[in-house]
Amino acid sequence: MERDSQLELYQAVADRLKEAHTRVRELQVPEGVRMALSRKLLAVTAVAKHDLADAARRLDRLMNDLDEGRFPQGD
Repeated sequence: MERDSQLELYQAVADRLKEAHTRVRELQVPEGVRMALSRKLLAVTAVAKHDLADAARRLDRLMNDLDEGRFPQGD
């Protein structure tokens, strides 16, 4: 039972990461901002390898920021 819920969470995070990558790629923002968002996505992906629940929380925050138009400063 626990394994099923873990697999469901993994699939949900994978689907949301794919959606987030698409959204970041399609944003009309300066390249520095896009790079900063891409680094955040890479960080979430790395966390997902060790702590799926934390990755899901980080991804939720990132998606909320995208929804609200809050973008990191570009380099």
